Amino acid sequence: MSDKGTRDNPYNVLFLCTGNSARSIMAEAIMNRFGVPKFKAFSAGSQPKGEVNPQTLRLLKSLNYMTDQFRSKDWAEFARPDAPRLDFVFTVCDSAANEVCPVWPGQPMTAHWGLPDPAAATGNEAEIAAAFWDAFRMLQNRITVFCALPISGLDRLALQTKLDEIGRMAPSADAKTP
Repeated sequence: MSDKGTRDNPYNVLFLCTGNSARSIMAEAIMNRFGVPKFKAFSAGSQPKGEVNPQTLRLLKSLNYMTDQFRSKDWAEFARPDAPRLDFVFTVCDSAANEVCPVWPGQPMTAHWGLPDPAAATGNEAEIAAAFWDAFRMLQNRITVFCALPISGLDRLALQTKLDEIGRMAPSADAKTP
């Protein structure tokens, strides 16, 4: 993996969730903001909803993310011969982690970074918005730690250990709602 991690040759990261409408979309957005030039992120789902959750788009727009490029897509797009060669694949929901994934060309490293589904949140508008913010914050914490890893300096086993540790990170209590 030592020839990666630059603007011309970034590590390709795929975030998976069942519906590809909230968590995986947020992860793609965060990685493509904080991971440049070392990483290029994508997202997909095993059973895509066909549209991005409107609350996801509202949150991202409120944080000055461009949202026009996001779409809910099937993970099969990334198993085709013309798909980007993946270096990392992270599941961000428990149901996707338990599904049989396609065979990814290039044998990417994988880890489960599951977190609660904000799209399943109930309550009033503020409570639902808080669930989306919590998911965003947890993803941002994990992605920030991942982006700081000295990937080319770690052997595959040490890197896998770090990826698994990131997936077990507890939410940070000091982050504030926007």
